Amino acid sequence: MEDPETLGFEHMGLDHRLLQAVTDLGWSRPTLIQEKAIPLALEGKDLLARARTGSGKTAAYAIPMLQQLLHKKATGPVVEQAVRALVLVPTKELARQAQSMIQQLAAYCARDIRVANVSAAEDSASQRAVLMEKPDVVVGTPSRILNHLQQDNLKLQDSLELLVVDEADLLFSFGFEEELKSLLCHLPRIYQAFLMSATFNEDVQALKELVLHNPVTLKLQESQLPGPDQLQQFQVVCETEEDKFLLLYTLLKLSLIRGKSLLFVNTMERSYRLRLFLEQFSIPACVLNGELPLRSRCHIISQFNQGFYDCVIATDAEVLGPPVKGKHRGKGPKRNRAADPEAGVARGIDFHHVCAVLNFDLPPTSEAYIHRAGRTARANNPGIVLTFVLPTEQSHLGKIEELLSGGSGAPVLLPYQFRMEEIEGFRYRCRDAMRSVTKQAIREARLKEIKEELLHSEKLKTYFEDNPRDLQLLRHDLPLHPAVVKPHLGHVPDYLVPPALRGLVRPHKKRKKPPSSKKAKKAKTQNPLRSFRHREEKRGPTAAPS
Repeated sequence: MEDPETLGFEHMGLDHRLLQAVTDLGWSRPTLIQEKAIPLALEGKDLLARARTGSGKTAAYAIPMLQQLLHKKATGPVVEQAVRALVLVPTKELARQAQSMIQQLAAYCARDIRVANVSAAEDSASQRAVLMEKPDVVVGTPSRILNHLQQDNLKLQDSLELLVVDEADLLFSFGFEEELKSLLCHLPRIYQAFLMSATFNEDVQALKELVLHNPVTLKLQESQLPGPDQLQQFQVVCETEEDKFLLLYTLLKLSLIRGKSLLFVNTMERSYRLRLFLEQFSIPACVLNGELPLRSRCHIISQFNQGFYDCVIATDAEVLGPPVKGKHRGKGPKRNRAADPEAGVARGIDFHHVCAVLNFDLPPTSEAYIHRAGRTARANNPGIVLTFVLPTEQSHLGKIEELLSGGSGAPVLLPYQFRMEEIEGFRYRCRDAMRSVTKQAIREARLKEIKEELLHSEKLKTYFEDNPRDLQLLRHDLPLHPAVVKPHLGHVPDYLVPPALRGLVRPHKKRKKPPSSKKAKKAKTQNPLRSFRHREEKRGPTAAPS
């Protein structure tokens, strides 16, 4: 047998259908966590695995889980169909993501392996029907799984063989401690278990005692973020709050940052302030808001991944909230009740091909910085992180750098050399736009978007099930227009562009507007010959050729 350090997927004894699915996904070699975890999992061992965000943890548990299910069905005696694997995740978005990854890996054995996601509370009736068919794998949040267990829609006492807890370090901080303890009472005494986490904290240690039996601990000796050859990290010191808005406007409007980007702020109000500010300059963006319906949040992520828009504004503080250890999430602070407590943005969500992460607001903790930065430079793709920092925040930024450098003292966040004096010509436009974004405008924008998304999510659900292509027409970056938008701000005159940047600037493309019904009808009915004759009459007689 080859050394485990050099194992490829083809050397792990996997079913040929899984190998074909892995090939289709474009994975030539397993990541470090996959190399270490898959062979141990196939041996039947419990695992406690820590690996950085974007390192392939989902596939690290999904591949051995599917392999064991396929092997049991192919070699063992014929057994009754039952739920044999349970995947617990802290958020609804992660549940959909895990379900999607498992289904992609099971693409060539879909008839043998069925996967169900029961995280959405509004689909209880349909979930009950799905669970009656006893899918092989069930994915969901602890609260939804416990709810189905208590209603006898789901029975695991005699059938469960594998339990997976993904993003384990978030479960308790989301307030799932009581649900998880109650849920474990419905499981058999013996089962294999995996705990996957980005960090090892006290909550993970508590889960380890509850769930695992003599586990193998994989604490991989790798950086929490990719190296400088893959991930470039910069800081730019902004003297005032206005400078932050001015710099962001310049970077996006002049396309100095190209490709998909994620903008992180610390509060939901700041998210909408930033969106309305960019809207003044015809820069499309959308806000990923925990108050929106689940389908809307997942649709925003899906459209972003498909390239419908290049800019998403997100917040980890408003959605994740402060830790509420040992408490039911219903007893949490009042500020967390508005947002869906099972909606997470910064952690775990798989945004595809993000070129840049912009920390418009400095992350509140070092861990938050790591999770934000982990949205880019995933797999082998390059990425950049740009952090805006005020002079009063320098000491906090130093603590983040100290954690990233591992105490070595080597600079990690390099200074971003940008000459602010060259963009002074844009400042009056920036001030004009900032004055237009009032608190009243922000409140109206949030209310308007929630109303529209509720309409799209509920009333159009049945229609879009029958017409999936039409779902692409629901753009989430359309203008909210609660503030007065001045059309001239959407155009950048050449004389305002700094000379040093004129060769690099790529003007922002305007969104094409559909023709009005009157113009379209007129153009359709107009006689082309009459139009030609009218143009010739206006030009007058032409001289005869000599």
